[in-house]
Amino acid sequence: MLVVAPALAARLATSEGGFEAPSLDDFFPPAFAFNGSNFFELNRLSLVRIIATVLLVLVLWLGARAMRVVPGRGGNLFEMAVGFVHNSIAGDVLGPKASRRYLPLLATIFFTVLAMNITGVVPLLNIASTSLVSMPLLLALVAFIAFIAAGIKEHGVKGYFASALFPKGPPKLIYIILTPIEFLSTFVLRPATLTIRLMANMISGHFLLVAFFSMTNYLLIGAAWTLKGVSVLSFGAALAFTAFEIFVAVLQAYIFTLLTSVYISLARESH
Repeated sequence: MLVVAPALAARLATSEGGFEAPSLDDFFPPAFAFNGSNFFELNRLSLVRIIATVLLVLVLWLGARAMRVVPGRGGNLFEMAVGFVHNSIAGDVLGPKASRRYLPLLATIFFTVLAMNITGVVPLLNIASTSLVSMPLLLALVAFIAFIAAGIKEHGVKGYFASALFPKGPPKLIYIILTPIEFLSTFVLRPATLTIRLMANMISGHFLLVAFFSMTNYLLIGAAWTLKGVSVLSFGAALAFTAFEIFVAVLQAYIFTLLTSVYISLARESH
């Protein structure tokens, strides 16, 4: 069945039936509990993240319980999901031995990113938990720590940073230019691009969904009767973008996890 219009309930017409355009204010909702507390303040986006986390833990717990020698439907789906991370991400990049070692971390990253992304198309939640910088940045820091730790474990502290910042081969004079570039590329741009890529995709998806569902609402209620037929087209486009946003949510979880495994693989190998 088609996904229920995720923003329809949240974007009802105003009393005047006007068009409500999406804005950045959607990502900074007012607090409804513990207002003024830096660490415990709750707003709509925080609540969405808590709900996504609780549901993710519940699904993984139920999936782990369903694993048997002859699994049922739930166990099969869970094994397929974990097998996808193991075979299509970790195994292809890290190899069979290392993939088993890093599978718990990579599976956690994949399912966390997916759960935080998919809330953007869930009715009554209607916003991706990764559309504000704090969550993508936290996930990027986990990936950052993971590949540094993998490199240190493989080569030691001195060996890893020497390999990362002073690759063998170039003349020593070239290191004046090469080392800052390597530092920027490895220790700054990697976490920065992981953060920005994930956040930007979720923000743009939210804007598209809100814009088309709000347009449908306005055409049905506030526009002239000659334009009401156009609402069918805008609603169809909204449903199409909903399906596309689900695809983007899965794709971004895949890309984020794949890049994390690539960075771990690069850290484990000499430059």
